[in-house]
Amino acid sequence: MLQVNGVHTSYGHIEALRGIDLEVREGEIVALIGANGAGKSTLLMTICGNPRATRGSIVFDGRDITRMQTHEIVRLGIAQSPEGRRIFPRMTVLENLQMGAVSSDPKFFAADLDRIYRLFPILQARQTQRSGTLSGGEQQMLSIGRALMSRPRLLLLDEPSLGLAPLIVRQIFDVIRDINREQRVTVFLVEQNAYHALKLAHRGYVLVNGAIAMTGTGAELLASPEIRAAYLEGGTQVGAG
Repeated sequence: MLQVNGVHTSYGHIEALRGIDLEVREGEIVALIGANGAGKSTLLMTICGNPRATRGSIVFDGRDITRMQTHEIVRLGIAQSPEGRRIFPRMTVLENLQMGAVSSDPKFFAADLDRIYRLFPILQARQTQRSGTLSGGEQQMLSIGRALMSRPRLLLLDEPSLGLAPLIVRQIFDVIRDINREQRVTVFLVEQNAYHALKLAHRGYVLVNGAIAMTGTGAELLASPEIRAAYLEGGTQVGAG
């Protein structure tokens, strides 16, 4: 479904991504883990067209999207829940969800809204509340729900567990599993919580200093001594070997 081929991305003279090759197959959950500053968020933003890849190509469902505008990419069926949530704090929960549905056919709105409320019942209870007054976990649920309102085939999730209590983290990851299994949405997950991400994922990639260092199934990476030392036992980075 998604193929990233030799992608380089730069911020001025600083190269953030250095020849990224990866793929996300239809129906999968694929995790991308790595230390702070490794380039994980940059990769997701590059897939969405901002910033643009300086070299290489990004192909979605057989179509080259490397030079497309972000709104065109969204209409093809890619949605992102960004790092930091980036909800509209002065808008209500319902208004945020309406914003997510802008690129979708209005005839699906009622059914899609009901689907989001089934996934996240608390959002229905808070639908008239200003989003900036929600808890961190509720804001994360809203960010994911807003992305789903565009009816994506591929959902990009950037650090969905960041800053959340362990119980809420488990709830969020349970919902991600349900989105993938029951709604058949393919998921590309960027996450610092390597244990939760790799336990959930079918496959995973490890990003180090802007380059892919390791890849394997979620189970294989969880069992790797390098991964355990770097991400599961207090370490910060895996070697590029």
